[in-house]
Amino acid sequence: MRLLSVPHHLDERLDPFDLGVPADAFVTADLPPGDLWARMAVLYEQVAGAIGAERVVVASGDCTTSLGVLAGLQRAGRDVGVVWFDAHADFHTDATTTSGYLGGMPLALAVGRGDLTLPRALGLRPVLESRVVLVDARDTDPGEQLLLADSAVTRSTVADLPGVVPDGELYVHVDVDVVDLPGLRYPAPGGVSVDELLSAVRALVATGRVAAVGLAATWHHRFPAAPAHRELVRGLLAALAG
Repeated sequence: MRLLSVPHHLDERLDPFDLGVPADAFVTADLPPGDLWARMAVLYEQVAGAIGAERVVVASGDCTTSLGVLAGLQRAGRDVGVVWFDAHADFHTDATTTSGYLGGMPLALAVGRGDLTLPRALGLRPVLESRVVLVDARDTDPGEQLLLADSAVTRSTVADLPGVVPDGELYVHVDVDVVDLPGLRYPAPGGVSVDELLSAVRALVATGRVAAVGLAATWHHRFPAAPAHRELVRGLLAALAG
C-alpha cells in the first residue's frame, strides 16, 4: 500500500502539506491559467495516471481529488462502489450551491449530477447511485437534502454501515471532519470518535474489496499537522494496512 500526497486544496498549492507521516510519492502539476475546473482537470489527470493495480491511499486537502482517483480506477478496469465518510454530503450542484464552493460538489459529480465538465475531461463514468453509501453526513444544506432524497444514494451511520456496504470492489473516501478535530476548515460538531471510524475502516479492509482510499486532510495547512491530525492519519494507515 502506497501513500500518494496531492498537496493541493482545489487548485491552490499547499505548502506545507503535512500529513504527519512521510508520503511515498507526490502528485502535482503546473496548472494553466483560466477556468478553475480546467485547472483542476490538469491536476486530477496526473492523479488518475498514478492509480494502478496496487492499492493506494491518495491524500489531499479536499475531497474533489476523489474524481481523479475514481477515473484512474475505472481506467484500470475496476468497477467500484463508493463508501464516503464525511460530515458534509458534498452533494451540491451548481444549481443548489449558495457559496459556489467546488469542494462541496464531488460526490454529486461522481454520480453524474451537476456541471460534468471535470468528470468528462477525465473520462469518468458516473458511479451508480445504488452503489454509493454516504456515512455520517450530519451538516447538509437544503438543496443537498432534496437531491439526496431524489437519489438512490444510501445514507448511513457508522454503526449501521456493515449492513449497507455495496457489493464488489470499493473506493473508500475519508474526510477527516467525520470526527471532531481541531483546526478544521469546515468543522461539524457531533462526529464519531476516532476509534469508531478506525473500527469501521478495519471492517471494510477485512472484506478484501477495498481498491483505493481517498484521505481528505481538511484542516488548515498554514502550519505542520497538529498532534491530533497526525494520530488520526497514522491510525487510518495502520487500519488500512490490515
